[in-house]
Amino acid sequence: MLLTIDVGNTHTVLGLFDGDEIVEHWRISTDPRRTADEMAVLLQGLMGMHPLLGVELSDGIEGIAICATVPSVLHELREVTRRYYGDVPAVLVEPGVKTGVPVITDNPKEVGADRVINAAAAIELYGGPAIVVDFGTATTYDAVTARGEYAGGAIAPGIEISVEALGVRGAMLRKIELARPRNVIGKNTVEAMQSGIIYGYAGQVDGVVARMKRELVGPKGDPDDVTVIATGGLAPMVLGESTEIDEHEPWLTLIGLRLVYERNVSRM
Repeated sequence: MLLTIDVGNTHTVLGLFDGDEIVEHWRISTDPRRTADEMAVLLQGLMGMHPLLGVELSDGIEGIAICATVPSVLHELREVTRRYYGDVPAVLVEPGVKTGVPVITDNPKEVGADRVINAAAAIELYGGPAIVVDFGTATTYDAVTARGEYAGGAIAPGIEISVEALGVRGAMLRKIELARPRNVIGKNTVEAMQSGIIYGYAGQVDGVVARMKRELVGPKGDPDDVTVIATGGLAPMVLGESTEIDEHEPWLTLIGLRLVYERNVSRM
């Protein structure tokens, strides 16, 4: 089985693949203070509950693929693979790792590894051109050309960041539950804030995606040829309100990690 680990700024998502199928997944908080030993204990506790794995940390794990946007966590995960999975092939996505996705931005080194991995999965599952909208700590928009190249994207404050900012900066506002309100026209402060966040974000997604589509296909192309894929933990909040999203793949990054692992393990 392949263990995939996607470390984001707020949450870390782990997935177990049996071949091409994801058979188990977990979401935990990302804590830069966790040591390698603490991470190993956490992993053993989670995987020990799975019927296909034994009680030992490495039982049943034949490979590991890791992507981390938090450098300190990546360092500790590197130590986990060395100490607890020493005999297991491990791929940590960093410069020099083969992703199969050409990056044609001004400075490819600036592009987060998770965004390139999402592009790899989008190409594999849906082909290009495509746009990936990842609803995480930030909401990222990533454009993939018809030739399978990562063309660039956009970054906006995430939904939870916006909610927190309203509660902190608004004198008469407070933190609210992130939920869909009864109506667009809120009848109280909480519903009004929920409406602004949910429907405001849906409008942002549709506006940014529509503009990206036109740039991707050019003046003679058809924007409808672009597949728009939503992923990330907060995607379900917007799915029902956006008119531009075509597909929802919650495990897009984990699938991308599996693909990158397969493209690199034969060279190790």
